[in-house]
Amino acid sequence: MAVPIAFYLILAAILFSIGIAAFLIKRNIITIFMSIELMLNAVNLTFVAFSHMWHQVSGQIFVFFVMVVAAAEAAVGLAIIISLFRVRQTLDVDQINLLKD
Repeated sequence: MAVPIAFYLILAAILFSIGIAAFLIKRNIITIFMSIELMLNAVNLTFVAFSHMWHQVSGQIFVFFVMVVAAAEAAVGLAIIISLFRVRQTLDVDQINLLKD
């Protein structure tokens, strides 16, 4: 018994909406970072669902590239977050001002 593609798209839309809401509401850098990853995973779910529906491999190839970019973003982003925390002693977006010393 196959699951309709609409279920996957609704799930992806819900995940993306949660990611957008967390990005706009939360003030912690780590939470914002995780919400961006959640939005990327929602897009990946959409790519895989359409790839399966159309019996094409190209959607799965896009997912692979998105995952590679997300891994690189995670490595660089976490390094920047750690260095900001060491200098500013906070992860609150409102308290971090890079123009002031």
